[in-house]
Amino acid sequence: MTRAELRSSRAGRLKGMIGKKPARPRRSLAIALVAALAAPCLAGESLREGKAAVASHNYVRAAQIFLPLAASGDPRAQSYLGYMYARGQGVPQNFMVSAAWYRCASDQGFADAQYMLGLMYDKGQGVPQDYVLAYVWLNLAVGGAGPEREQWAKVRDAVLSKLTLLERQKAQTLAFRGPPPHPCLPIEFGY
Repeated sequence: MTRAELRSSRAGRLKGMIGKKPARPRRSLAIALVAALAAPCLAGESLREGKAAVASHNYVRAAQIFLPLAASGDPRAQSYLGYMYARGQGVPQNFMVSAAWYRCASDQGFADAQYMLGLMYDKGQGVPQDYVLAYVWLNLAVGGAGPEREQWAKVRDAVLSKLTLLERQKAQTLAFRGPPPHPCLPIEFGY
C-alpha cells in the first residue's frame, strides 16, 4: 500500500467516525464507580473478619487478614498489626516492625496508633528512646482521643515531666506542626 492509499484509507475511517458516539463510556464509568464504592465495603468486611479472628484468639488468621489491608493503607489494620508484632501474636515478636506499623497508622492521624507509638518512644522499644518524640505522639493522640483522653493525658504529662524547658518547647512545636513525613517502611520492605 502506498502512502497516498494509506492516507485516504485513514481519512475514510475518520469520516466514518464523525457523528458516532464513543463505544459505551457510560458502561465503563458505571463499572468503575461500582468497583470504587464496593472496595471500602469489602475492606470493612475484611476488617470485621480480622477483629473476629483476634477476639477468638486466632492470631495467625488475623494477621493473614490484616496484612493486605495494612499494605493498602488501612490505619486500623496497621494499628492491629503494630499491636500483634509488639506482643508476638500470630506473627514473630518484633518491636521495630511494630513501631513501623504504628508509624504508618499514626501518620494518617489514627489516635490509638499515635498513643502506642508514643509509648514505644518513651520506653525505647523498636525505636531509639526519645522523650521529645514520645511527647509529640502522645500529645497528638490526646488531641484525637475519645473516652480515654483523661488517662492518655496523664501519661503524656508524665512524659512531659521528663523534658527540659527547651525540649518541651521543641516537642510542643513539633506536635503543633506535625512530625516530619516518614515512609511507611513495613509496606516498602514487605513485612
